[in-house]
Amino acid sequence: MEQLNDFLIKAISGTEWPMFILLIGGGLFLVVYSKFKPYRFFRHAIAITRGKYDDVTAKGEVSSLQALSAAVAATVGLGNISGVAIAIHDGGPGVVFWIWMTAIIGMCIKFYSCSLSIMYRGEDSEGKLQGGPMFYITKGLGEKYRPLAIFFCVAGIFGFLGVFTANQFTETFMSVIQPAETLFEMSDYNWKLAVGFVLAIATSFVIFGGLTKIAKVATTIVPFMVMVYLIAVIGVMIMNASQVLPSLRLIIVEAWNFKTVVAGGFWGLVIIGVRRAMFSNEAGLGSAPMYHGQSKNDEPIREGLVAMLGPFIDTILVCTFTAVVIILSGAYLEEGSGIVMTLNAFNTSLGSWGGILLMIIVAAFAMSTLFTYSYYGVKCLSFLTNAKIGRFYNWYFVIMIVFAAVASLEVVKNLIDLSYALMVIPNMIAVLLLAPKVNKAAKVYFEKMKNERAKA
Repeated sequence: MEQLNDFLIKAISGTEWPMFILLIGGGLFLVVYSKFKPYRFFRHAIAITRGKYDDVTAKGEVSSLQALSAAVAATVGLGNISGVAIAIHDGGPGVVFWIWMTAIIGMCIKFYSCSLSIMYRGEDSEGKLQGGPMFYITKGLGEKYRPLAIFFCVAGIFGFLGVFTANQFTETFMSVIQPAETLFEMSDYNWKLAVGFVLAIATSFVIFGGLTKIAKVATTIVPFMVMVYLIAVIGVMIMNASQVLPSLRLIIVEAWNFKTVVAGGFWGLVIIGVRRAMFSNEAGLGSAPMYHGQSKNDEPIREGLVAMLGPFIDTILVCTFTAVVIILSGAYLEEGSGIVMTLNAFNTSLGSWGGILLMIIVAAFAMSTLFTYSYYGVKCLSFLTNAKIGRFYNWYFVIMIVFAAVASLEVVKNLIDLSYALMVIPNMIAVLLLAPKVNKAAKVYFEKMKNERAKA
């Protein structure tokens, strides 16, 4: 396990700067290239999500709301709860500012990538409509770019495993329940193994049902649990109202700490923020386009606007509330896994029942994330082989849940960081090359919308 971790650390160091340049540099280019239009039509994006523009005759399997819920289910999860804690522990409060900046840029990246997911849809070996980076690479850029699509899918087979979620869920269980080693004569290792098996079995009941079942479950769980979590953290903030503004001020001040002790100095701090933001909202990763590509929507720009809401919900709202609670409680100064730090923050502010509440929230988030991630992996393997073989990914997925339950946080975190960085490279290259196609479609769409308003 130690040798695997050393290999992952070395591999990550070679992908940091290409990922950073493509994600932040490429994202900033898209923000300027779009003339800030996605942000200017934020209210319109909300109206689309509410179903105002739904077309029942459009091709696809799920509604835009279901696609957004499924995509957010994959992102609003333990990345927001433990990922933020890990980021603050590794880089200090200032890292949250760079998470914000990456999320704002990420909104524009998702607008472009998810517009492309509708613009360039393909079919799998069974004739079912599909969308995602592998399709807009091969259909938008042409077959000569197929190696980029293959590269993305190979990285995705590892990146879309639910290892981080399974690992952090197990840590939460062990910290909250704290089973005695003498209970049933089981050691901590065996308890973790048991949790892994239960999680794997529970996940299998949904993921073998396919996209429609996953989307329905995600649409049921995600909005409610996000609301419960936000109420909980807002409650903590109200109870510690005098510490909220100082915590936010600390984030801003420390973001520009050029003498930071973080490895890599100031730029090391920024890269930690970019990594954790990418893990949190997955902008530039290419995962969300796989769901949004399945939407019952024949208007690419409309779907891109819906997808843009993902990073806002996931990072600007949920991550910020988590960060403030962790900072005001001082939990980030303690040693422990990401989820344990958040747990300590809840226990400090809400007492022992705070841990139980977090356990319930984490359980819901963990399950919704695992459901959606399995689908991404199935699509990657299906593209590399065929739809029939692709479905075997689910078996590999549930086995790895058990592995993750007993693995160390460092191995799991480094595996995800490396896989994500590798997926960003082909996806962002494709998005940047195809951006003019999106701008052309956006010009037509917004002009049409302007004319319809004038007639009304």
